[in-house]
Amino acid sequence: MTARLADIATQAGVSEATVSRVLNGKPGVAAATRESVLAALDVLGYERPVRLRRRSAGLVGLITPELENPIFPALAQVIGQALTRQGYTPVLATQTPGGSTEDELTEMLVDRGVSGIIFVSGLHADTSADMQRYEQLRAQGVPFVLVNGFSPKMQAPFISPDDRAAMRLAVTHLVSLGHTRIGLAVGPKRFVPVVRKIEGFHATMQEQLNLTPDEVEELIQHSLYTLEGGQAAASALMERGCTAVVCASDMMALGAIRAARRLSRDVPRDLSVVGYDDSPLIAFTDPPLTTIRQPVTAMGQAAVRTLLEEIGGTPAPHSEFVFMPELVVRGSTAAGPGPGAALSAPPAQGSHAHR
Repeated sequence: MTARLADIATQAGVSEATVSRVLNGKPGVAAATRESVLAALDVLGYERPVRLRRRSAGLVGLITPELENPIFPALAQVIGQALTRQGYTPVLATQTPGGSTEDELTEMLVDRGVSGIIFVSGLHADTSADMQRYEQLRAQGVPFVLVNGFSPKMQAPFISPDDRAAMRLAVTHLVSLGHTRIGLAVGPKRFVPVVRKIEGFHATMQEQLNLTPDEVEELIQHSLYTLEGGQAAASALMERGCTAVVCASDMMALGAIRAARRLSRDVPRDLSVVGYDDSPLIAFTDPPLTTIRQPVTAMGQAAVRTLLEEIGGTPAPHSEFVFMPELVVRGSTAAGPGPGAALSAPPAQGSHAHR
C-alpha cells in the first residue's frame, strides 16, 4: 500500500499524507487537489474507492452495426471516453447477423432508462428504411444523434464525414500518378455514404479524365464491406482493365490487395489501392495502405457534445455537421501507366498530403 501511495503522490504532485486523506474521505483537502489525486488513481489504473466513485449522470446507449470493421471500435472508444469524462456511463450495443436488430437494441436501451442514444451507421443511413422509428423515439422524449448517413426526411443532428470530398482526394491522387482506369469498390447502393461516394467519384472522374457518366459507371463495382467483398469487387475491376482501385473501407482494400496477389499482380506496381477509414493497424499492412482518414476523434467528440446539448435541453441545430477527411499516402499507390507516370515518383511512405 505504501508503494502505491508513493506512486499516487508522485503522479498527483502532492504528499503521501494528502493522498491518504483523500482515499480515507477526510476533510481539509482542496477540491482541485482531491480531483488531481483521483485523476492520478485513474491514470495509474487503480480502482477508486467505492465511496469516491462519481455518481453516474446516467446511461447513454451507443448502437453500432458490428465490431469486425476496426473503424467501429475506434469510434466506440472515442465516444465512450468522451461520455465517461462527462460523467455518463456508455452502454455499447452491437447488431450481429442473426442477433438483435437495431429496433430491439433501441427498445432494450429505452427500457433501461438511457439518457440518450448515439446511432452509428444505423438504419438512418439506409435509404430504403422507414424513418418513422426515429420519430417515435423523439416522441418518447429520448434524445439521439445519428452518425454516418443523412436523411432530409428527419429533423435530427447528423454527424458525417465528407464522402464526396474523400473520393475527390483519392481520385486526384491516383490521376496525379498517371492512372486513367480507376475503379471504385463500394457497398450496396441503398446506403447514403455509398450514394455520396459515387457522386464524388463521378464528378472527379468526369472533371479530371473527361469521361462520360456511362464510362464512369462501368468503373463502379458494388459489393459487401468485407475483405471478401473487396476481393470480389477488385477482381471484377481488374478484368475491366483498372490499374487502380479506390475502396469504400480499409477491409475492402485488404481484399483488393489479396485479389491482386491471387492474379500474380504486385501492389503497387501493377495495381494501386486506396482504402477508406485509416482504421487502427492499417499503417502496418503489406504494403502499408494509402487511405482516406476518417476524422474519427472529431466526429466522436462532436456526437457526444451534440447529444449532451440535446439532453441538456439546448439542442444544436437539427442539421448535418460534415467533417473533412484527409488523404494519407503510404505504400499501396504508385505511378500508373498513364501519361503522368514518368513524372511521378512513388510518394515516401507515411507522407501526408493535405488538400
